Amino acid sequence: MTGVAAFRERSAKIDEPREASFRPWRARLWPALFVAFLATVIACPAHARSLALVIGNDAYANVTKLRTAVGDSRAIGDQLEKMGFIVRRAQNVDQRAMSRALAGFYAEIQPGDRALFFYSGHGFEISGANYLLPTDVPSARADQVDLVRDAAIPVERVIDGVRSRGAQVTILVLDACRDNPFAPPGTRGAPATRGLARIDAPEGVFVLMSAGAKQEALDRLSDGADEVNSVFTRTFLREIAKPGRTLVQIAKATQIGVRELAATIGYEQTPAYYDEVIGDIVLYDGPTDPPSAVARAQAAPSPPAPTQVAAAAPAPANRPAVAPAGAQQMAALTPDKNLPEAFKVGAGAPIANFVRSNAGWTVTLSIPEPATAISYRVGDKGEFKPTGFLDAFDQRTGQRMPNPSFPLPGKAQATVIEVRYETLDGGSVGPFPIRFDPDVALYREQKQILEGMPANWVEFRDFNGTLVYFTTLVTYRCAIAELRYGLDGAKPLQRYDLPTCNANDPFSVPGGAKLYLKVPAKTRAISVQITWRDGTESEVQTIERN
Repeated sequence: MTGVAAFRERSAKIDEPREASFRPWRARLWPALFVAFLATVIACPAHARSLALVIGNDAYANVTKLRTAVGDSRAIGDQLEKMGFIVRRAQNVDQRAMSRALAGFYAEIQPGDRALFFYSGHGFEISGANYLLPTDVPSARADQVDLVRDAAIPVERVIDGVRSRGAQVTILVLDACRDNPFAPPGTRGAPATRGLARIDAPEGVFVLMSAGAKQEALDRLSDGADEVNSVFTRTFLREIAKPGRTLVQIAKATQIGVRELAATIGYEQTPAYYDEVIGDIVLYDGPTDPPSAVARAQAAPSPPAPTQVAAAAPAPANRPAVAPAGAQQMAALTPDKNLPEAFKVGAGAPIANFVRSNAGWTVTLSIPEPATAISYRVGDKGEFKPTGFLDAFDQRTGQRMPNPSFPLPGKAQATVIEVRYETLDGGSVGPFPIRFDPDVALYREQKQILEGMPANWVEFRDFNGTLVYFTTLVTYRCAIAELRYGLDGAKPLQRYDLPTCNANDPFSVPGGAKLYLKVPAKTRAISVQITWRDGTESEVQTIERN
């Protein structure tokens, strides 16, 4: 494979990986349809994403506080991310923030996606309808149930919001069947209730509740126990971590586990589920931990190292096209059939712009909604680092604007960067994987710069004769495979040799580099054409002498 072909292949992994997959569609269409018809297990289409919103409410202002709901939401969110879900999080949210978190979740869902909503906190039944309670729900007497209804989030509304976006499967997991929050010891609460009511789910919806209808769920096994997760969540976590399990298998195994655990203290609790999904849905059909993002990036074919040439000698213009080049990269991952579900990103994903300087790389993020904080990590291991804040207010949030940029070293290798951001409602969105290839990035930046200033590619000067300076093209040479020119209307057939690209110091001009061309005094114009490193050619640019 030639250097140009290798470079095109690497660029195509970021730009257009799907093109070739559509060519033989006629030959595959009918056999594929037939196999799909006979399948007994329904799998999501290849383009479908798995999205989740997890909410945990402990810090209630006016009713009984809980101790494990936030821990439940954190553990579930972490596990779902390992399983390939794009997770939005919200913790200890009042009614307004909870509504905004739901609205943001709905907006991300696209037709055909799988959408999972997990809630841990207080829930309440009113006249057969189930409500999820935000942290600012007011205390209520027996004759004030309307106060609760008006301040809470109906479960039916959550189901309708997800289904209206065309989700293929809607999954609700509610660890909300706690004791009556309006009847703390020594007070008279709203009408007594035991858990949530049965849910008549519409088609395409699967609901798993931490206890049966009218049954209360345990927040913890004992008041003195220092437990991070509820009895239901610790069992449910164990079951969803097992790959290849259908929703029904997970629900039944969770029923058994919770029932046995609750029985150890003489309590009866059996989770209920309501299945209106046609066929069997496998929640996660891969290894418990997703493939390493760094390992995937490093597994990509690596080009040979660029040819090294002495600084005083000009490099041949047809040097290997894989020499590192420069970088603007619209890099919220483009769909790639070879990527696992965990790394396929759609709505809500940031766009990353990579810019190279002599000091190293600067990554600048564009976030699709108002953010109150941004963090990142290189690879898929370790802690996320905050980007910090600018000395400016974001008028959309009324808070300091998070810094959208962070640095990478100039010698950074190809990898995947994970980005997450916080929203005004207290939720956490992401992480989103962004592929970084320094060769492709440097090439793109320098090509874009040159394409934006074609009239300045060369410059005429009169100094001991007529000179044509190529300084701009020498500076941004990492985007160029070959440079040719012609004088006074002649076709650009003469080659102009550029020094080799130094990826560690791409903008410096090596000593002894050829910066100008001496031309006849009567020359009035020069035509220039670039062959880019991906093998394509620029338009012929004609620069006239003033």
